[in-house]
Amino acid sequence: MAEENYFMATEELNSISIRATGVLACLDGYMNIALDQTEEYANGQLKNKYGDAFIRGNNVLYISTQKRRV
Repeated sequence: MAEENYFMATEELNSISIRATGVLACLDGYMNIALDQTEEYANGQLKNKYGDAFIRGNNVLYISTQKRRV
């Protein structure tokens, strides 16, 4: 199996922890993030899947990468 870098961003909105995971497509100087194959988790449960997503940089608490087997 091949491995690729998988991008995770965690943002906090109205005191609810929301985690978005996906493949990093683009990142700019303001930390705005564009993701492909995005999945949105709230309180650890999958809520939505998106093809593409844009996350505004000032909402991001932290970002990390992980290996994902494809």
